[in-house]
Amino acid sequence: MKSATGLTGSGSRDWVLQRLSAVVLAIYSIVVVGFFLFNDVNFEVWHGFMMSLPMKLFSLVAILSLVFHAWVGMWTVFTDYVKSSGLRIVLQAIVIVAILAYLFWGVMIFW
Repeated sequence: MKSATGLTGSGSRDWVLQRLSAVVLAIYSIVVVGFFLFNDVNFEVWHGFMMSLPMKLFSLVAILSLVFHAWVGMWTVFTDYVKSSGLRIVLQAIVIVAILAYLFWGVMIFW
């Protein structure tokens, strides 16, 4: 039976998706930290780097990865530790609203 609130409907697929999203986020972090380590950064350089098409696309992938990663993690925590189904639904709704707000905000920043 598929879960009504799980991301993929399968615990193993959710687990794989969360691990893949963690890898994307780790690589993104390394790229950004590497940029700061190997460049003399000012606003113009930073803006040019972040607004280049490859970095905009990579940032979009990172934002989507963060959304997937956060949802799977929070869904897992809520289903494991919040036993009241009413409270769990309220908490999940709050997290969904927050995640969607961050998703739209992130997309608006880069595009």
